[in-house]
Amino acid sequence: MAISYQDAFDEDADLSEINTTPLVDVMLVLLIIFLITIPVINTSVAVRLPREVNQLRQTQPETVLISVDAAGASYWFDARLADPQSLRDRLQQIAGRTPQPEVHIRGDARADYQAVARVLYACQQAGITRIGFVTEPPAQHGH
Repeated sequence: MAISYQDAFDEDADLSEINTTPLVDVMLVLLIIFLITIPVINTSVAVRLPREVNQLRQTQPETVLISVDAAGASYWFDARLADPQSLRDRLQQIAGRTPQPEVHIRGDARADYQAVARVLYACQQAGITRIGFVTEPPAQHGH
């Protein structure tokens, strides 16, 4: 009558293995989620951004209107700005007011994004916190 210890060691060997089935299940679910969402993220629709529906807001008298024409020139209300530094100087003057005026940017649809981005960057450098874009509503079809 010999006592066999081999069975006891085999049970310990079975217990020491990691059950990878839940890990594989989670990884497969994540893979499926990524496969479904990646085509949605990469889809881009060509739209003319300045002609989107927008919420109507009343323009306050202290609102500053900056325009960017098709050639990329910047205008403070109706006065053409000579250089980007003059825009930054004027924005820094209004940034210190309380309450701070809102800046509305009128970008021509034919203008380069770089010209409008320069105005946004100048607003950011001056510390302007309220910036809006002026757009036209899309054309009504069938009316």
